[in-house]
Amino acid sequence: MPHDLSSAWTTLHAASLSLGRIPTVLIVDDEPVTRLSLAARLSRMGVRVIEAASGLEGLAAIRRERPDLTIMDWMMPEMDGPTVCEAVRSDPHLQTSHIILMTSHDEPDQIAEGLARGADDFLSKSASKQEMLARVQSGLRSAALVRSIEDTRDALKHKQEELETELRSAALYVESLLPQAGEVAPGLQLSWVYRPSLALGGDLFNLARWDENSLYFYILDASGHGVSPALRAASFSTFLRPENLRHCIEANNPSCMLAEANRHYPMTPEGEYFTIWMGSLSLHDRTLRYATAGHGGALVQHRDGSIEWLTEPGLPLGLLPDTSYVLKTARLVPGDRVLLMSDGLYEAPSPAGEVWGLQRLGRILRDTVSRPLADVLPQLLAEAERWHGAASFPDDAALMGLECLG
Repeated sequence: MPHDLSSAWTTLHAASLSLGRIPTVLIVDDEPVTRLSLAARLSRMGVRVIEAASGLEGLAAIRRERPDLTIMDWMMPEMDGPTVCEAVRSDPHLQTSHIILMTSHDEPDQIAEGLARGADDFLSKSASKQEMLARVQSGLRSAALVRSIEDTRDALKHKQEELETELRSAALYVESLLPQAGEVAPGLQLSWVYRPSLALGGDLFNLARWDENSLYFYILDASGHGVSPALRAASFSTFLRPENLRHCIEANNPSCMLAEANRHYPMTPEGEYFTIWMGSLSLHDRTLRYATAGHGGALVQHRDGSIEWLTEPGLPLGLLPDTSYVLKTARLVPGDRVLLMSDGLYEAPSPAGEVWGLQRLGRILRDTVSRPLADVLPQLLAEAERWHGAASFPDDAALMGLECLG
């Protein structure tokens, strides 16, 4: 086998392996003799050859066949080669097509024009058989590389779609763990809104009756994002069920609950931990007792609109095994509201990077104090979304409210 054909076969074999099939070469020329001669040479290389007799036919064949390489004459009636190149480059589905322009006038200015209008390479009609084969080989190598990149891109896109589907499914599972809104005790109304991020965080909240005279409620946040923190948060929420807590502590005491949780959930070797705000409420006299482990998203809004933050500096869970948590007390009266929120809500960034912030949140709360809490919470979420400019936040956005009606 002559050296040039041997090299061509080697290149063809490599291209065939990369493409997963025999490469296709399209010849576009209005001269039948030129097409016949070029097709015969290419066929001896083992490629699949298709032909088109005009620029319009060639453009249709590129769209229909998606050839790996197109060899196109410059001068043709109706639509010349450079015009076809421009049409191909303007089509998002064809932009990666590899095109070699052929002409009998290989002047530098013409070569520059052809390349500027979308050709990938240039071939003189007077070129030797060796040069023609070399340029075809180069074009097939480029086509194989581009197709490999496209296949990788498509595979990554498919994997991304699968991952997003799994994350949405996991987010629905997390949401199934949230409490039922409505009346949780005489004169106490529960409302909440929850918007999980696409990355799936670990924000959860819940409310449960401890006994007939009291209830407790909390909001927690697992550090990090993804399935692992979300599953850890789900496990933690299971631990915080009353039937489990009663095995560990004797009274409805948030400080003791956090101390027990701190022992059960140490920081992981990867540095993952929880922050949590925990409160208990007496149904007899509306006394609220609370403790916090590094979570600052809790407040009381009094019926006159004023806001009192229920925060206390402290370490997150799991950092030190013998950490104690300060127990604080507040008294609720009819018209008061307790709000728990994740930082994903008030730290929602604008497109310019400025966070929405607690001041803006507080201003909306004061302006809406006379409205039912069930209407206020969706408005808060909507305002944060408008500030952020998108319906999904970088972190979970959770907001839970307990309203004293009487």
